[in-house]
Amino acid sequence: MSGRVLERPAVRPPQPWAFPVPRRTHLSNGMRLLVVDMPGQHVLSLRVNLRLPVSHEEPGTEGSTLLMARALDEGTSRHTSEELAELAERNGIAWGAGAGERGVHLGLEVTARHLGTAVALLTECLAEAAFPDAEVARLARHRLADIAHDEADPGSRAALEFVRTYYHEDDRPHLPLGGTRETVSSLTPEHLRARHGQLSPRGATAVLVGDLSTVPGAVSLLGATLGTWQGSGDLVDLPGPARRADGAGRTVLVPRPGLAQTEIYLGRPGPDRRTRHGWGTFQTLGMLLGGSPHARIDRVLREERGYTYGMRAGFRPRAVGGLTVVGGSVRADATVDALRELRVILDTPGVDLTEREVREAADFLSMTAPGRYGTADAVADEIVALVSDGLEPATVTETLAQLRDLTAARVGQAWDEVRTGPPWTLVLVGDPAHLDGAEELGFGPVSVVG
Repeated sequence: MSGRVLERPAVRPPQPWAFPVPRRTHLSNGMRLLVVDMPGQHVLSLRVNLRLPVSHEEPGTEGSTLLMARALDEGTSRHTSEELAELAERNGIAWGAGAGERGVHLGLEVTARHLGTAVALLTECLAEAAFPDAEVARLARHRLADIAHDEADPGSRAALEFVRTYYHEDDRPHLPLGGTRETVSSLTPEHLRARHGQLSPRGATAVLVGDLSTVPGAVSLLGATLGTWQGSGDLVDLPGPARRADGAGRTVLVPRPGLAQTEIYLGRPGPDRRTRHGWGTFQTLGMLLGGSPHARIDRVLREERGYTYGMRAGFRPRAVGGLTVVGGSVRADATVDALRELRVILDTPGVDLTEREVREAADFLSMTAPGRYGTADAVADEIVALVSDGLEPATVTETLAQLRDLTAARVGQAWDEVRTGPPWTLVLVGDPAHLDGAEELGFGPVSVVG
């Protein structure tokens, strides 16, 4: 073997990968059920999306949907909060609940042998939630603590001020999803019970993902539990597009004297997943502009200038339309310089985007997809997010196919459409002493909030 030279094996491009195709059925109560068998994933993931948009909250009760969802497992007509917690712990059940633009979302993680117990408890909570006074008061205090934290944290404060500035004051997105200090403080168990009474299996979707070889009767099991829940609410309309405020094209400063860094939050209209350019185009744009330390924004602001530890850019789709968002923190004394450099990057014409950076970004997204969707919870979360927006799970595979054939010209056209649209909304949380000259950067007039 001495002196023998071994040739390096050729590395072939990976074969195209497809997102799992779920098996579809309906439960007897009308709820749609999507099931994906993922061998080896022994912790099953169950997701339930209920059509109850926060936009249907009564004025003055904003936050009631989120609080109601969080209180579902805090006591029923059969079990106290402590008893439910003990049952969940004894059976290895992880429970999660939340609310969003299009409805309430519930989630369970559980091993196959305890699936029946987990779904029975979930059904009990949906049908018989009691909303005890003490538990509701405790959850309200927790939510108020969250609000106080969000207002104190510069990054969260910037995001809060952005929605207040960007969205029309009469539209629900103008307020935080979980309500404000005033609305949450006024919520009572009666408010939550009224909101709970509007839940319904009509228009709802359940998603079960994992290794189903040990629960061959999973569909029948769900039918005998979740499928028996009737609810009492009606099928409600989904919200239309959120309106942008008339004066959104401006700069808002939240003063924080002495802050060592300035938090920057920029946003303007963006696409939803149905964009004519293809969602993969905007995923690629987000990656090459601000999706990694090698993207355009960090390459300049972090590596060349040393202004930041990192800034990110991307696109956030809503049910209709979406946002283009850029955010991060920079050295306080470099705020205006960083904004000036950022403005140049964001004004880059589409023709200046190169084939190399487009291909590198698109390849990263397409070739890492099997890893991103390698667990049951990731697949379940993606499916329920898609179907709640009225899209099919095959959307992921279609997007990956688009990424493989993407060109710089197509990405450039999509970027030009965004960058020439309505002006940016800019929020700055930082020390005003370092913001002289901000008005001259082209981000609109500057106003100061308390």
